[in-house]
Amino acid sequence: MADGSASGGLRDARGRLIDPDSPLALKAHRTNLLNVTADALCAESFNDEPRRLRIGGTRSEHAVLFEALDESPNSLIAADIFQHYMAFTFGLNPDFSGAEGTDGRRRYRASYLRLLKGWLFDSNNAEGAVLKGWVESRFGLLPTYHKEPILRFASDAWRTYGEEKVATRFHNNNINLQLDLLYEYCQWWMRRGWPDAPMPSRASHIRLYRGVNDFEEHHIVARPDKRTAVLRLNNLSSFSIERDIAGQFGDYILETWVPLTKVVFFRDILPRYPFKGEGEYLVVGGDYRVGVSLL
Repeated sequence: MADGSASGGLRDARGRLIDPDSPLALKAHRTNLLNVTADALCAESFNDEPRRLRIGGTRSEHAVLFEALDESPNSLIAADIFQHYMAFTFGLNPDFSGAEGTDGRRRYRASYLRLLKGWLFDSNNAEGAVLKGWVESRFGLLPTYHKEPILRFASDAWRTYGEEKVATRFHNNNINLQLDLLYEYCQWWMRRGWPDAPMPSRASHIRLYRGVNDFEEHHIVARPDKRTAVLRLNNLSSFSIERDIAGQFGDYILETWVPLTKVVFFRDILPRYPFKGEGEYLVVGGDYRVGVSLL
């Protein structure tokens, strides 16, 4: 995170001095848990030539899961294997109640499924804060919007986000580790090349759309012309694979090619779970060149 140093002043992810009054959107953590720095991941150039991302230790710690997934004959069985593994490893129940304690009572256990369900209903709720907090922790990218624009660390918006992302209601039961596995499973699923997948196995990008009424949620990095913009997206953002669906959320349509390595979730990877938000993709943010058009 940009912070003070012995020489005084604030510094960015590369150690460069920055204006302390610059928007939070231009700051990032100095470290993350990936094989790519937050600064590089956030840059527009990463989207042009994306690299495969790995969350440190996740695959090796859960090698038995991915060995079982490699043997699955179709995507439905793969999804069942993943969900059964998650249920067993983290003690998850369909009603999110958790296992019984010694007193016979069931206690709530945070679940990746509950967070996804909450996000698809409203990305600015407490579940959304936990998901944005996971991206901040693993990818090193700071959120730029939660209920309102987050412009400074010393602000009510940052405090609200900070309180919600660590609140024990949803931040328990190793929830970040659950989300690590969800991300790695999503990446495995896309590379597997299922016949019914929305992208070929060798694809590097997918074209997605986002509907907005204004640019309040996004910091404008550059505006080359009226039909093009470079935006610093929130550290976790929703897109749709269908332009018409995106148009239901705003008069302006943002169109961009998203690197598959930045896709965290889409409902095809868990087809048996009754998610809302058909065609919705959860995407890691950073700088994106987008086409801008009216509905």
